[in-house]
Amino acid sequence: MKYRSALILPIALASGLLFTNCESKNEPIVRSSPKPLTAAESKAALKKWEATPDGVHFKNWEASPAGKKVQAGAVKINRFIRSNATMEGVITSLSLPVGSRLGFGVMVNINGEEYILSMGSVSKSEIEQLKSLRVNDKIVIKSRGVSKAPKYAFAIVSGDYLERDNKVIYKRIPNKGGC
Repeated sequence: MKYRSALILPIALASGLLFTNCESKNEPIVRSSPKPLTAAESKAALKKWEATPDGVHFKNWEASPAGKKVQAGAVKINRFIRSNATMEGVITSLSLPVGSRLGFGVMVNINGEEYILSMGSVSKSEIEQLKSLRVNDKIVIKSRGVSKAPKYAFAIVSGDYLERDNKVIYKRIPNKGGC
């Protein structure tokens, strides 16, 4: 009898702890979302970043001829991006510049200007379709944004939608529960 009670007591305690642990997991978790910065806070944060070594390097690059060329390319296609319009392009290279860390992408010529077209991370089925692209293929692109970085001599177009010969090759899946 002593041995039974000695065995039952730890089992009862362990199951009680597990039960209370399960109950706490079912309670809703309330997370506070960060408040968006005001215009003044945003401007102050930008000024603070511009004073850092990375910020100084970026500002110097932006003022250089290479930075101005990249900025001009970004401005050239901004109206298409803001209006969510399609852009026609021609693939010029199937590989990105050496050292790129942009996920899957190709080099593309849009309106006489070279761009990096980056799709980011893609699934295996999308990779197969994207690998069917060839140099000089004419494609239709939709994008949500264009960015620039001192590491690259070209503006970076974020690909949302890619079509060749009226067939969709890639379509970005929007983030779940987000913007």
